[in-house]
This record gives sequence, structure tokens and C-alpha cells, in this order.
Amino acid sequence: MKAIKYVVYKEGKYFVSQCLNVDVSSFGKSIQEAIDNLNEALALYFEELGSQVEIPVINETLLGEIYINV
Repeated sequence: MKAIKYVVYKEGKYFVSQCLNVDVSSFGKSIQEAIDNLNEALALYFEELGSQVEIPVINETLLGEIYINV
């Protein structure tokens, strides 16, 4: 069993859950629904790749915000 880190944020009327270890995300009408949907998406992702997938380990996380001129 591996630890998977994710972030949840609100986009419009939905909550988006995004995995930090691999490029998988999902969404839902509530935070818990977004997390549950991410869990299901990750299960399908790893099922498709089989046991040969390398999951990057993320020991520490930091959420930040910067401003850019665009």
C-alpha cells in the first residue's frame, strides 16, 4: 500500500480533486464526492497500468500562491 497525496479546490460549482503523485484528477459536487471519485479514478488508472507502475513518493507538500502578469 502506498500513500497518495492530493489537493482539492473549488472550480465553479464543483470541487476538483487532483492527485500529486500521478496525473489523475476527478471532481464532484462536494469535497467528499470529489475525493471518492478520485479514489475510483486512481483505482482504474493503476488497474490499467498493472503492477509495473512506479509511484513517485512525495514526502512533504506545500501549497502556495504566486501572482503573474498575463
